[in-house]
Amino acid sequence: MLKTIIAGFVAGFIAVLVFHQGTAFLLYHFGNDIPSVVSFFGRTTAPFNMAATKPLSIPVVMSQAFWGGIWGIVLASILRRFRLPDLMFSAMFGALVLTFVAVTLVPYLKGLPGWNGAIPWRGLLYNGAWGWGTALMLRPLLGRG
Repeated sequence: MLKTIIAGFVAGFIAVLVFHQGTAFLLYHFGNDIPSVVSFFGRTTAPFNMAATKPLSIPVVMSQAFWGGIWGIVLASILRRFRLPDLMFSAMFGALVLTFVAVTLVPYLKGLPGWNGAIPWRGLLYNGAWGWGTALMLRPLLGRG
């Protein structure tokens, strides 16, 4: 179990920096120049946000990576317990579960307005990329590759 926790955290943490922020990098540097991409995803801000978060004043990207590690533990536990098509399940898990939590629970906990009903396409894409990347890194660590 400890191996699953460590592998999940490390894979989820790194997946934020490589896959989640890599997708943000591509949308920022290439997608912002394509009108149809901008009309679908909106204008994308720069990846690797180093602005300080509250209350600990750590960079946003490091906070995201930490929470990616926590979600990576959840994902690794699910993949270890159930025999699922890991890459597809993880991409859907990231896209749907993480985005749902980001638009409902997180604003509620921060005292911000909740979800306005618009489909958060960019969040679905970023979090799906995170899930896929996490599963890809977990394959050899959990004996699935």
